[in-house]
Amino acid sequence: MKIYDKLLDITKLKGAAYLVLIDPDKINDVKLAEFVKYCELNGVDGLLVGGSLMVNGDLKATINIIKKNCSLPVIIFPGSVNQVVPDADAILFLSLISGRNAEHLIGKHVFAAPVIKKYNIEPISTGYILIESGKTTTAEYMSGSKPVPRNKPEIAASTALAAEYLGMKLIYLEAGSG
Repeated sequence: MKIYDKLLDITKLKGAAYLVLIDPDKINDVKLAEFVKYCELNGVDGLLVGGSLMVNGDLKATINIIKKNCSLPVIIFPGSVNQVVPDADAILFLSLISGRNAEHLIGKHVFAAPVIKKYNIEPISTGYILIESGKTTTAEYMSGSKPVPRNKPEIAASTALAAEYLGMKLIYLEAGSG
C-alpha cells in the first residue's frame, strides 16, 4: 500500500494523521534514535524529514538511522532539490503555491522529478502555503516568497482550493519553525 493511501486510511480512522518533522540540522544521531523509538511508541503515524536550509545535517544518514530504529513511514520534506535522497518511503512534492516565483511553482520540480523516479520514491503532490508569522522565516527568505497575510484566511482558503483543483493531494501550511 502506498504511503499516501495509508495516511488517508489513518485520517479516516482517527480524524487526522500525526506526523512529526525532523530537521537533520537540529538533532544528533544518538538523540535521533531514541526520539524515533519514542515517536513510534506514542502514536506518531509518520516522520517528515528535511528542512528549509541544511547546513550540517546529512539527510541520507538521518533517514538510515530512522529506518534502523523504527518502522514508521519516512517522508522527505525537501527544502531543495539536493534533499532528494534514496531510502525514503515518500516525498512531499512541494509546490510553493502562496508565492509567484515560477522556480518554486514548477522550475525546481523538473530537476527533482527524474531523481525521484530513479530512486522509486512515492511523490505526494503537496501545495505549500507560507502564512505570515510576524517575522521572516527561513522558508520565506530562502524562497523569496511573500507569505499570505495571517489576517486573510480567505486568501489561504482560495489558494488551497486552487491547489485541489490542480490535483494536489495535500496542503501544507507553514508559519515557520521558530
